[in-house]
Amino acid sequence: MAEMSPNGEVHSNLPNFLLSVRLKNVRLGYHYLISNAIYLLLLPVLAAVGVHLSTFTLEDLMNHLAMLKSCSTFVVFLATVYFMSRPRNVYLVNFACYKPHERFMMSKQRTIEYGSDVFDEECFIFQKKILERSGLGDKTYIPIESSNPFKFNYNSNHNEAKTVIIGAIDDLLAKTGVKIREIGIVIVNSSVFNPTPSLSSMIVNHYKLGANVITYNLGGMGCSAGLISVDLANRLLQGQANSYALVVSTEIVSAAFYLGKQRSKLLSNCLFRMGSSAVLLSNRSSDRRRSKYQLMHVVRTHKGADDRAFRCAYQDEDEDGKKGISLSKDLMAVAGEALKANITTLGPLVLPVSEQLLFFASIIARNVFKVKMKPYIPDFKMAFEHFCIHAGGRAVLDESQKNLELPQSLMEPSRMTLNRFGNTSSSSVWYSLAYSEAKGRIKKGDRAWQIGFGSGFKCNSVVWRALRTVDAAKEKNAWTDEIQDFPVHLPC
Repeated sequence: MAEMSPNGEVHSNLPNFLLSVRLKNVRLGYHYLISNAIYLLLLPVLAAVGVHLSTFTLEDLMNHLAMLKSCSTFVVFLATVYFMSRPRNVYLVNFACYKPHERFMMSKQRTIEYGSDVFDEECFIFQKKILERSGLGDKTYIPIESSNPFKFNYNSNHNEAKTVIIGAIDDLLAKTGVKIREIGIVIVNSSVFNPTPSLSSMIVNHYKLGANVITYNLGGMGCSAGLISVDLANRLLQGQANSYALVVSTEIVSAAFYLGKQRSKLLSNCLFRMGSSAVLLSNRSSDRRRSKYQLMHVVRTHKGADDRAFRCAYQDEDEDGKKGISLSKDLMAVAGEALKANITTLGPLVLPVSEQLLFFASIIARNVFKVKMKPYIPDFKMAFEHFCIHAGGRAVLDESQKNLELPQSLMEPSRMTLNRFGNTSSSSVWYSLAYSEAKGRIKKGDRAWQIGFGSGFKCNSVVWRALRTVDAAKEKNAWTDEIQDFPVHLPC
């Protein structure tokens, strides 16, 4: 609580500390007052109504009986219309994240060694530098065979897809006990690899699903496609009673690997890694008791009309005809703009009134009264207990943390996901949520915010509310066997 000046004098920080505590208490008091304002206003109204009713005689009540019956009938009618027209509740029964076999585990050193045999010296040195600063650890997965490193073909693409997709689904079915033939909707998203027949058809064939199953295969939608798939499943479940929807999110690393010389395309080699997730959604009211989460909100933002945003993550061929995904220098700025646009829509749905008033006051001060001040960033920590941000790379997480003003503790699930599994594309938000579950941090009533970024350029948000406390000792997932080793120290 004290510091020493250069001349040896000791100055106390106690006044500053007390001031910060006092300001914090003032802010908490403000939020409490605004959040409970409706109750404070209702108290005198209810008291006045009570006093007025106490003066009624039996004769007065009989005179108003017909009116009371009419009002009651009208209220019942309105309640019936409301309950018949409101959206169906959608529950997340459970989910699974695929953990590849150890033979696919690739340390950074091993990745660099393999790269020295495939790339020229300039490309090799560039990727080595990027990999060392990427935020990835030494236990991520690449589906290579030691005899033929990084030289993938269609068969290796298809084998990887079947391995990660079926592996995740088998794990999910074992967790839920749901029979595969009970599932009426199957949605798969894989951005780069889209074979014929489709990956969703591969699932139907593998599990011998019925002829009436509804399937969708989303391609080319980037790393935010997992949350788009959740949105699609939610829309389909609104029109189909008592149904299950299976959502599978993955990216096939072997199909996206680039062997050329263009630096903007080499970046993806250093970030994307093997992984997949499978999610079971239900609109059956009987599933509420055993489900983990309830879907609360989906907000999608698309910036594709802006040419700079459209091309910041772009697949094309280089001058040698080699296909790859270019990640432009504008990517971080575009991601930040897309996030701000997304939270502008999401904020009113999730933030307490106290935060919305402060945000609105900031807009009025800057735009109407021309006050020179920074835009007010709402405190989303008041709306969510858990943040699952797409682990696209260290820079993506840094930009998101800055825009949302989040402490390191709330960034931990996403940063550890990047370190342990790398950028698994659209499934990364599920690895982050699984991390929080494995740590025993999910309590009944908690709210989790998943944020996905993807080519196009898109930023999508999905909000879940925990229906029960997740018991880390009983709920096994991809982190369980090693969760005690995390969090790890990350170099600056």
